[in-house]
Amino acid sequence: MISLSVNVNKIATLRNSRGGDIPNLLQYTKVIMDSGAQGITVHPRSDERHITRKDTSDLKKFITEYNKEYSKKVEYNIEGAPDERFFDIILENRPTQATLVPVREGEITSDHGFDLKREGEALYPMIQKIKAAGVRVSLFLETDVANMNYAKQIEADRIELYTGPFAEAFDSAKGAESFLSYEKAALAATKLGLGVNAGHDLDEKNLAIFKKLSGLREVSIGHRLMSYALLHGMENAVKVYMKALSL
Repeated sequence: MISLSVNVNKIATLRNSRGGDIPNLLQYTKVIMDSGAQGITVHPRSDERHITRKDTSDLKKFITEYNKEYSKKVEYNIEGAPDERFFDIILENRPTQATLVPVREGEITSDHGFDLKREGEALYPMIQKIKAAGVRVSLFLETDVANMNYAKQIEADRIELYTGPFAEAFDSAKGAESFLSYEKAALAATKLGLGVNAGHDLDEKNLAIFKKLSGLREVSIGHRLMSYALLHGMENAVKVYMKALSL
């Protein structure tokens, strides 16, 4: 079974555009979880243009209480650059999973994965500290098979494949061709004992191909799901995406 983790950044973006608390992040998070999503993802950037540090702790408390009340196991995934600010947020909240993501100053959204040949050694101490806090560690990567070997060497638990290029190829009727490089990377990762996640611009259409990825455990989806929800409603959007993931 492939888990759907919904990225709620866009809800916070809309709220922050006017100040105040509308739309209410926790209210929409409950709708998402009630609709069947198995996870909630946030990426608290340093400029707090969407998710704030307070949001991360509010969500942790809310998801924990929700799981207790409804006897569920909704996971909490916090993404971010591997710096001390991010580590402090992880320690404060101890989510299910911490996804380390390379961040370029001024970027609109994440648009590349780590080059572990060059950056892996520097990531190792952060990975160890996060794992010592009892949190699963995932690394945001592209499809270079060499990166899978490095991820294993620096003791990551999972990798998250950056699917932006796949989504772009799919939109140009080249999705099946692009998928082959992801399948090769996923097979290499699973052979090494790494869990496989994926995220970025996956949607109810291109998941028809991508859900077939070997060893895929979780997809993290925000922008396109939220865009679908504007037309069809949040509850329906989650259910449609859940259906698209079913095998």
